[in-house]
Order: sequence, then structure tokens, then C-alpha cells
Amino acid sequence: MREFEFIVHFEDGSDDLMDVFAEYPSLTMRSSVCTSTERSMWRIDHARGPSEALERLDDIFLDETRCNECLDVSNCHTHREYHVLDRKANSRTVYTYRDEVHRCHSIPHHVVDHVGDGVVFESRRAGREYRWRILYPGDQPIGELYSAIEENLRDGLHLKVSHLSRAGNWDTESQVAAELSPAHWETLETAVERGYYSRPREVTVADLAELLDTPRSTVQYRLRTAEDLIVRRFVESSL
Repeated sequence: MREFEFIVHFEDGSDDLMDVFAEYPSLTMRSSVCTSTERSMWRIDHARGPSEALERLDDIFLDETRCNECLDVSNCHTHREYHVLDRKANSRTVYTYRDEVHRCHSIPHHVVDHVGDGVVFESRRAGREYRWRILYPGDQPIGELYSAIEENLRDGLHLKVSHLSRAGNWDTESQVAAELSPAHWETLETAVERGYYSRPREVTVADLAELLDTPRSTVQYRLRTAEDLIVRRFVESSL
């Protein structure tokens, strides 16, 4: 098995959806399921972030008149539908289905077209980057795939390969997501949003405790245990 990762970078103003992620640094969206054929693609995405950012995300991402996967044109006329499977103040889970049409192909379509069946996809949106990680059987070169995607990028979008290697750990992020409680997520998201992890720090643990209406010792415990878990899983996945 082989894996590779590449990143599509979006310049300011090149995509309304990615502009929302750039405006809210703590907003992220990752896929847990993504399947593609010659004719269609369907996937499940999980978004996390402040409620204001998610409301902005809803307005754009769930608009069936626009394309969230277009890289070559700003929009295209193809059937697509979105279904919100779960909606919380700081998270969304969304199912997407879309048809593939000429000059409006998703990245998964390009990959399957060049690599073949048996491909597993993982994606993440954050900031100005749309990052894809692909696992596939065999040793097919990706040069032609890279060229096919790069040649069809519209103005303001740039592609780069992050790595190409033997298959590694594909479960670290899912393990972390499953092990952190909703209270941990709320504390971490508030800490990121308010600048606790900025240098210099913009808020203290006491400030976070007041914002969350939670005892300071509880906030400190949630931050420490979440940080311990994230660092441990990261190191384990790298060994």
C-alpha cells in the first residue's frame, strides 16, 4: 500500500467557502467517509468551530446552487445535495452527494481516474488549505495525477505534494476525536478561539473559566488531559 498527501491552497477571495475558514482559524472540517466513482461522489464531513463560524459555513456549504468541490471553475451545473446529519452549537455533520460532470470533477474523481479502485480518502479544511491524504494499493506513480489536477486549477488556487510514502497510521485523528468528551471539545475550542494558544497568550485559564462558567480547576484539568492525549497520540503515530 502507498499513500500520498497534497494540499490545495486558496488565495484570498478565490473561494467563498475557504474565505470563511481563513476568517475563523479555529474552524475545521474533516471527512470520515469519502467514496468516488466515475459518475459520482458521496461523503460525510464533520465541522467544528465557534457557532458564528458554523452559521456562516451553513449559508455557503449547504447551498445546493454552488459547488464546494470545484477547482477548475468557480461553479458548475451538476446535481448535488447536502443533508445535515447532526447539528450542535459547535459542530456539524453533513452528508454530501454530487454528480461528476465534464470540467467540474472533484479531487476523488481525478484520483480514481488515474490510480484505479481501492482508494481511501481523508480530507481536512482549515485556514486557506484543503488537505487530502490518499491511500491506494500498488505502486502507481502520481506524476500524471498531479499534473491533471494542477493543469485544471482556476486562478488563485495552488497545488503542492506534501509527502509520498508507504502507508502509515490512519486512525490517530479518529481515536483522538472519539476519546475527547464534548466538554473537552468545548474547552479546547474556546481556548483556541480566544487566543489561549497564541504567543503571547491573549487569555488566562481564569478568563476561560469565566467564559465557560466553569470552575478554574475543571478548565485547567480539561486542557491538560486533552493536551496529554493529543500529544501522546501524535507521538505514537510518528513512531
